[in-house]
Amino acid sequence: MHHYEHFYLNPTFWVAVSCVLFLALLGRTIWRRLTEALDARGAQIRNELSEASRLRSEAEAMLRQAEADRTAAQAEAQQTLARAKAEAERVAAATAAEAEASAQRRERMAMDRIKAAEAGALAEVRSAAADIAATAARSVIAEKLDAAADAALIDKAVMDLPKALRAA
Repeated sequence: MHHYEHFYLNPTFWVAVSCVLFLALLGRTIWRRLTEALDARGAQIRNELSEASRLRSEAEAMLRQAEADRTAAQAEAQQTLARAKAEAERVAAATAAEAEASAQRRERMAMDRIKAAEAGALAEVRSAAADIAATAARSVIAEKLDAAADAALIDKAVMDLPKALRAA
């Protein structure tokens, strides 16, 4: 082994110094790139977190809007249902009233028909009774009245005519 007078003349010293300098420069470069990569990754994570926060707030706003829309839709559905029930009750009442009026009209018509039938039957009975009475009177008059009695009746009727005319 060779021994140098001064340490700086030893090639091993310079190799060691150059290795230390190389490692220092290399470490510094690696450290800078590593910190840049970590800073970039941190910025990316911060951006992603802020984006996630923004998306979350948007989602919460959309959820609140959807809840409000659902509540409004339920209220509208209840109002529509109440209106439909009221309309159905109104229609049912109108239909019942119309049916009642129709039944009363039919009853009146039936009563009128019955009265008309009774009046017709009564007229027929009267007509038949009058025909029978006239026929009976003809028979009785034909049997009981002779020419002399007939002349006496006519004379009496002519005598009573001025009285009857004054009375009328």
